[in-house]
Amino acid sequence: MPKPAKGLVAALVAATLAVGIVGWLAGWHLGADSAVYRAGALTMLKGEQLYSDRMLTTLPSWVNLPFTYPPAAALIFLPLVAIPPGLIWGVVSALSVLSLAVVIRVFGVKTLWLPAAVVGALALEPVWKTLFLGQINLILMAVIVVDVLVVCRRGSRWGGVLVGVAAAVKLTPLIFIPHLFLTGRRADAFRALGTFVALQGLMFVVIPSDAAKYWSVMGDPGRVGAVHWIFDQSLNGMVSRASHLAPWSLTVALAIGAVLAVPAVWLVWRLHARGDDYGALLVTAFYALLLSPVSWTHHWVWSVPLVVLLVTRGHRLAGCAVAALFVSCVVMLVPNGGDHEFRWGIGLSVLGNAYVLAAAVVLVVLAAREVRLLRRAPVPAQ
Repeated sequence: MPKPAKGLVAALVAATLAVGIVGWLAGWHLGADSAVYRAGALTMLKGEQLYSDRMLTTLPSWVNLPFTYPPAAALIFLPLVAIPPGLIWGVVSALSVLSLAVVIRVFGVKTLWLPAAVVGALALEPVWKTLFLGQINLILMAVIVVDVLVVCRRGSRWGGVLVGVAAAVKLTPLIFIPHLFLTGRRADAFRALGTFVALQGLMFVVIPSDAAKYWSVMGDPGRVGAVHWIFDQSLNGMVSRASHLAPWSLTVALAIGAVLAVPAVWLVWRLHARGDDYGALLVTAFYALLLSPVSWTHHWVWSVPLVVLLVTRGHRLAGCAVAALFVSCVVMLVPNGGDHEFRWGIGLSVLGNAYVLAAAVVLVVLAAREVRLLRRAPVPAQ
C-alpha cells in the first residue's frame, strides 16, 4: 500500500482517538457498550458476579446494561481496565477504524482509494452505529478476515487461533469453525475449536460459578434484549415479530435456518472450489447473521467487505444497491418499540425485516445460479 494511503489511514485513526480524548476531558457519555466491556473485566478482578439480576457495580452511573458476553470475554477485555473509563470509547473506536481499514485492504482496496473507502464505509448504518455504541464488531470482523483470508491461506501454524479468540468474545464466530472444515482447512478448524474450548475451560478455573451460570442461561436469547425489536435483524427476530413472540418462534427460526443451510453450504463449497475464498467467507458471515438468535443491526458490518468485493470485481450496480440498503437506515424509519412491530402490515413488515429478507433472498438466488452454471458446464469427453 502506498505510503500516502497509510498516512491518511493513520490520520483517520488518530482523529478518532482525538475525538475520544476530547470527549473524555469534556465528560461526554460515549460508547455504552465499550463501558460494559471494561466493567466486565473489572468485575472479574474484584471477584464480583458477572451474571446476576443486578447491574455491575463497576459500570459508570449513566450505563444500565448487563454483561452478556461469554466468561472468556471478561478475561480478554482485561487490558481495558488500565484505560480511564471515559477514554474507553476513544480507544475502542480508534481500533475499530483501523480494523475497518484492514478489512477493506484485505478485500482488494490497496491504493490511495483506501482512505476514501474507509470514510465512505462510515455512512453505512451498521458501521456508524458500531462506532456510536463503542461496539467491537469491526474489530472481530477484522480478526476473522485476517485469520481466514491471510493467516490460514499462508499455511501458518497459527491459523484458526484468532477465530477461536473471536468466538470466545462472542459466540456467533463459532460458525467459522465449520467454515474452515468445509473449505478443507481441518487443522485450522481444530486449532480454532481448541482455542475456544481452552479459553472457556480456563474460566471454569478462574470464575467457576460465573462460568457455570453463563452456560446455563445462554440459550435464552431474551437475556440480551427484546428479540422482537426491529433492530434484531435475524430470522428469530423476524419470526418473533410475525408471531407476536410466540414460544415456538425460535424453533421455527432455527428450522428456516436449517433449510437455508443447504444453499449456504452449497455456495461456500462451490466458491471455494473455484478459488473464491473471499466470496465463500462472506456467505458464511451473512448466513451466521441470519441464523444467530439475535443479530442487532450493528452486527451487519459484513456489508462493508461485500460492497468492496462487488465494486472491485466490476459489479458496481450491485455494490451500490447493497450500500444504498445499509446507508438508507430503513430499519430506523419504520415504527418500532413497544408493540409497534406486532401491528405492521405487509409493507412495513418487508421494510422492517429488510436486512433479513435481502440476505435470505440473495443467498437462495446465488445458490440457484450456481446450480444453473453447473448444469451448463460442458461434460468431459470420455
